[in-house]
Amino acid sequence: MNKEALHKVSIRGTILYPTDTVWGLGCDATDEVAVENIFKIKQRSECKSLIVLVNSIEMLQQYVTSVPKAALEILEKATRPTTIVYPNSIGLAKNVVAADNTVAIRIVKQEFCENLIKEFGKPIVSTSANISGEPTPKSFEEISQAILDSVDYVVDLHHDSKNDKSSRILKINTDGTIEVIRD
Repeated sequence: MNKEALHKVSIRGTILYPTDTVWGLGCDATDEVAVENIFKIKQRSECKSLIVLVNSIEMLQQYVTSVPKAALEILEKATRPTTIVYPNSIGLAKNVVAADNTVAIRIVKQEFCENLIKEFGKPIVSTSANISGEPTPKSFEEISQAILDSVDYVVDLHHDSKNDKSSRILKINTDGTIEVIRD
């Protein structure tokens, strides 16, 4: 486990790190000031939502009022990173919660992220490592210098890997229907 990354997240810091999808900007998802820093780095309006990463269903259940059965079924069968939009979050920073009181959460299945979240003990933000409106970088080498200079810590892992897939995002509506937000 990278103790310096863990320390930066725990002190309202921002990190640039490899996720189970693309390189991400992250911070403590329960700290409004830390989340605000992510919006500033991305030059993104706070009215746009961010994704939150957790490392288990148990952690997920601590941050939403209920996990629909349909969500559990989707997560059990998922063969690729899948983010689900849940209503009524608990204990997350207000600025990671959308205007309609929903939050996008993904249970990560990648060793570094799983360990970081486990050691930190709280969810972390995950948003692509680019300035809002610019292309999502597919590899570390495509991350702009502006992003590299803006974060408090850059994780020194997987700099050679490429990944051009963002997570699939699904929303389970109150009537039980499933809406595909991003495939």
